[in-house]
Formats: sequence, structure tokens, C-alpha cells
Amino acid sequence: MPAPRDGGGRLTGVGWLLLAVLFAVPAYVVVVTPFALEWQALCAVVMIGAALLMRHAKSRQMLIALMVVSLLASSRYLYWRLTQTLPIGPQFDGWDLFLASGLVFAELYAYVILLFGFVQTAWPLGRKPVPLPEDESSWPTVDVFIPTYNEPLKVVRPTVLAALALDWPRDKLRIHVLDDGRREEFRAFCETVGVVHVTRADNKHAKAGNINAALKKTHGELIAIFDCDHIPTRSFLQFTVGTMMADPTVSLVQTPHHFFSPDPFERNLNTFRKVPNEGELFYGLIQDGNDFWDASFFCGSCAVLRRTALEQIGGIATETVTEDAHTSLRMHARGWTSAYINIPQAAGLATESLSAHVGQRIRWARGMAQIFRVDNPFLMKGLKAGQRICYANAMMHFFYGLPRLIFLTSPLGYLLLGADIIAAQGWMVLAYAAPHVLLATITNSRVQGRFRHSFWSEAYETVLALFILWPTLLAFINPRLGKFNVTAKGGIVNRDYFDKDIARPYYFLFLLNALGFAVGLVRFFTDAEHADTVLLNVGWTFYNLLIIGCALAVASERRQVRHSVRVRVRLPALLRRRGAQQTFEVSTLDVSDRGIALDLPEALNVEPGEPVQVVLIPQRSDVWLDGSVRRAGHGMLAMEIGEMNIEQESALVNALYGRADAWLQWRDMRAVDRPLLALREVARFGLLGGFKFTRWLGGEIVRLVSPRRQGTATQGDG
Repeated sequence: MPAPRDGGGRLTGVGWLLLAVLFAVPAYVVVVTPFALEWQALCAVVMIGAALLMRHAKSRQMLIALMVVSLLASSRYLYWRLTQTLPIGPQFDGWDLFLASGLVFAELYAYVILLFGFVQTAWPLGRKPVPLPEDESSWPTVDVFIPTYNEPLKVVRPTVLAALALDWPRDKLRIHVLDDGRREEFRAFCETVGVVHVTRADNKHAKAGNINAALKKTHGELIAIFDCDHIPTRSFLQFTVGTMMADPTVSLVQTPHHFFSPDPFERNLNTFRKVPNEGELFYGLIQDGNDFWDASFFCGSCAVLRRTALEQIGGIATETVTEDAHTSLRMHARGWTSAYINIPQAAGLATESLSAHVGQRIRWARGMAQIFRVDNPFLMKGLKAGQRICYANAMMHFFYGLPRLIFLTSPLGYLLLGADIIAAQGWMVLAYAAPHVLLATITNSRVQGRFRHSFWSEAYETVLALFILWPTLLAFINPRLGKFNVTAKGGIVNRDYFDKDIARPYYFLFLLNALGFAVGLVRFFTDAEHADTVLLNVGWTFYNLLIIGCALAVASERRQVRHSVRVRVRLPALLRRRGAQQTFEVSTLDVSDRGIALDLPEALNVEPGEPVQVVLIPQRSDVWLDGSVRRAGHGMLAMEIGEMNIEQESALVNALYGRADAWLQWRDMRAVDRPLLALREVARFGLLGGFKFTRWLGGEIVRLVSPRRQGTATQGDG
């Protein structure tokens, strides 16, 4: 009998229920049927083989089928774990059960995150911008808010100048710099360029309070918000406002947070624009998946919000330090909708150091734990089922600190303490665990391959796990604990160094796992009866060593002394000697606010120090930038940009950051995930990090011992 459908051919509620019932019976049989080792091994081979075949299919339906198979494998594994492998009985002690319970908890948590993640990303909406009406008089008025607190003016200037160039009627656009630092140089700059300098008497509620204070002083129908280092393209409003005009229930249009500078992972591991960074999974895929469920949420910047929606909920939420997601949660609960347009229309600076990166993630984790406690999406009235899952997964994700720590230490319970964490034969554990782990990896690679490479999640989480563990726990217990901290941007790293303060948890875990690995190798050759179980735990420990080593590699900060980020980009340009009439058509190789690298025409002979002028994108601009040659030769000319006036600075900002297509090609330049290659890459960084840590530790030991030896030698001479 065909499932009931409505007039549009879509399944009705009864149809979905019927399909669920029909699927539930065979799924139950697959999950609970016990097998002997040989049959379970065969089952594992069949499931893994099927997944490898299915992952190459292009259809969305086949991808969902792959998700279902993965969940069946994981459900079968967990059912077996809960019913067959817990150390319960007179031959086990309480310590065994305690450690085993911790591992089961971590596995259940990972299963829920996997399930919710599949729901989130099953069908990314891929929303396109809605064209604006031809009649500009019908377009809404827009207030642009650029909040700032302690960031230097050099970071804020490009954002303000780019906002002034937004393609929008001048009488319907007002730019506001929300200066919570109340700085005179900011006031003077705003007056010079013609934007509004907004201050308040205090800093209550940090960024949320800053925006709420500005809301009371402005009247635009829409509010566009940019962090002070997020530079918008000129087309930002053209891409976003049409959606809000077409649907008056849309409270928010969010666009991706894109970064033109490397974060600490990318800089210290040299993976910038080679491996997707930590945030690309969220902005490239998850938010697009959330949009299908009407659950895409505000991320604090690069977004347009409807004033009436904000006023209805009392403004930006102030109860938590992640005011952005909390605000959109409340708007969704009041019946407002949201939209996500997955086209980068602004770009900003990533955190420069690992310590700043960790501090930023601690704030996010604490804030999400606060929301989970204050306005739990499972309990909040007004939300739809899909919204509850998407919000809950975003919040629960940040509780990974304890589960990740458990995964990094569980095999040590067996190798070092002799605890029976999994009361089963090693080969049986492998037969059940292999399809669970491999199918999840294969499926996530198929789902996330453009935005997150396999095994990198473990590295990202390991770096942060111990740092977010206590903040999330304390925030969940008492949401009032903790305060808002501003992420530092625009700094430099003036030397190579090993950040031992940030790395302390990693090298403790590394040494502990190294000890477990060594003990495991000895046990493998001396305990023939349990060789399979020992080997399984040794392999697990070795994998943990690689992941922790990768974290140690990230903690080895690389020197970054450029005050300005060079963006590799090909732009048409004209070059001439200063004051000369003859011009040469060239193109840029990279550009920053202090210098430009250009193709060197064969007909142009210049010397270092010689004054030159360049105009970028000459078909749109006639503003010449003055500079001097730093070096020339081998087909390349590098020039240092001289002192610029506002007109010149605006021309440079708009040519480099303000183009509508400025960031569209960056994602397409990366390779799609190939799990084995990704594993090799992570392993390489893990070995490199382990080597660097061992060398650093040896140096520290020598440094501590050397003065004692010298003192002993001096006493002997006396």
C-alpha cells in the first residue's frame, strides 16, 4: 500500500508514521540480533562494503540511506555494549564498572551528537538571494552597527570605509560605530568620514548592551551588524535584504563568517587554504542544514535583523555571553523565521594566537551552556521539532570536553590499571566497533567533505577539551558565572615559541599515553592469553598519541610579524612611475593595506626606492595609490604603499575587500576530503608535534639540571 500523500505529492503526517513503523521492525531486528564472532565479522564487512559503494552516489536520497546504515551500525554497537560488555558480576570490582560507565557515557554522547548532526545536515537548503524590487523608494532604511570596545582604530577603519561603500541609497543608510571604549580618536575619525559615533555611559552587558543602547538611538527598519574587523562587500545588503522584503516574517538573514587571515591551526600547521578551518563546517554546511528546519541562527556579525522582531523580544539577549544565538532562539520561539545565505559577503581577521583562540571558544562554550540552562530548546515553548534538535545540538556540542577526555584516557585504564572497561574479547570488540566507527567516518566524509576533513574534529576538540570542560559545567550549574571577554584581533606573534601554558594539559596527556603505549607493548609480548585485547588498546593509545601530538604541534606558535595580512588575489591594475604619463597593465599577486605585489612588465625597469603609482581595478576607479619599490625582479615587483588620504584608503579597501565576488572562490580551491589522506596528514602533524614536544622537554630538563651540575662542580673545586 503506498504511503498517504497530500495534493502536492508530499508525505502526510500519517504517511511518515507509516514509513516509520515499517522501518522500525527490520531496524529493531538488525540492532538486537546477537551474532557469534564469525557472523558479526561478516556483518561488519558487508556493512562497510555497502557504505563504501553508497558514498559515491550523488543523490541526496542515497546519502540519507547512508546515514541510516551508519546509525544502524552505531545502534547495534551501543546495544551490544549496554547489554553484553558492562563489567557486572562477582569477577569485576567497582573500579571496573566506574571506568566502564564513563566510556559508555562518552559513547552515548557521541551517538546523540552523530544522530542530531545527521538530522541537521540531511538536506541543506541552499537558499539563493531574492532580487530586490526595481523601485528603490520601496527599499527599507538600514542602520549599520559596528560595535567596538578595545580594538585599535587600524582594525576598525577598513570596516567603516567598506560600510560607507555599500550599494544602497544614501538617504536610506546610516553607519554607526558603537564605541564602548569612548575614545577620542574614534570620534574624530567618525566625524572625518561622516558616520555616527555612538557611546554610552557604561559597559553593562558588553556587546549586547552596546547594541541595545544603539537601538534606542536609531530608527532604521533593518539593522545590519558587523564585528569591527568583519569588512563587508559592497553587495552585502543587495544579497540579504531581498529575502526580508519578500517575507515579512523573516527576522534575520545570516551570512557566513569568512576569514582572510589564518587561525592558529592554519598558521602553525601551514594548512591555510589547504584544509578547511575549524569554523567552515558550521558556516559551510550546518547553518545551511539548519535553514532547512528554519533554525539558522544569529552569529553576532555579518547579518541583518528586523527591528520589529528585536523590539518584540526586548532587544538583544543579555542573560548569556553568546547573546547572538540566544537572541535568535527567542525570535524563533515567538514565531519569527530566519534565513541563511551561504555566500560570503564579509571577511574578517582570525585569532592570531592559540591562547586567544582558546579564550574565544571558552566564551562560546560557556554561553551555549548558559542558554541550555536558561532557555533549554527541548523545553522552550513555541519551537518546532527541527528547531529544537538544531539548537540543542549546537549547545550540546560544547559539552564535548569530558567525553573527549574519556576517549583520550580510556585505554590506559586497561593498560596501566588492568581495569576491564569492556568485558569482551578483543576481536569481538573490533567486530562490533569497526562498522560503528568506520561507517560514521565514511558518512561524515560524504556529508562534510567540502567543509571538514576526516579526523580533524578530534584534533580541534582535543586542543579545547580541557579548557572548556569546567566553564561549561559551571555555567550549566550556575548560568550567572563567567563574563564576556573580547577576542583580541590585529596583533602579531614576534617569535617562534612553544606555548607551554596552553600546552600543559596536552603534554600531561601525551606522557601518560606514551607510558601506556610502552606498557602495552611489553604486555603484548608477555600476555599471550589477552594479546588481542592488549593490541586493540595499544592501537587505540597510539591513535590518541597522534591526536595529542597534533594538539602539541598547534601549540608551537610560528612567528608572524606582519602587521597587515597579505591577501593573495589577482586584480587588474595600472602601474606607472610617479608623475609619468605612460602606464602599464599589470595584475596583483597579493595585496595588503601596506604593500602590493604585482606582475613586473618586461618593458619597465625600476630600482628599489623608486617612487611608483598604482590604481587597482582601473575600470571602476581612478584613484592612484602612491608608493615606492621595495624590490623588483624575476617577473615581480613589490611596492610599499605610502601615506594615504581617506579617498585612497577607501579605494584600496573597496578593491581588496569590497568586491561582490571577493571571497566566492576560496572554498572551491580546497580538495574534498579523502579519509585515508586526511588520516595521513593528521598523523604527520601528530608525529611532528610529538617530536617538537620531546625536543622541548629535553631542553627544559637540561636547563633545570645544568645549574645544579655547575654548582656541584664549583663546590668540588673549592
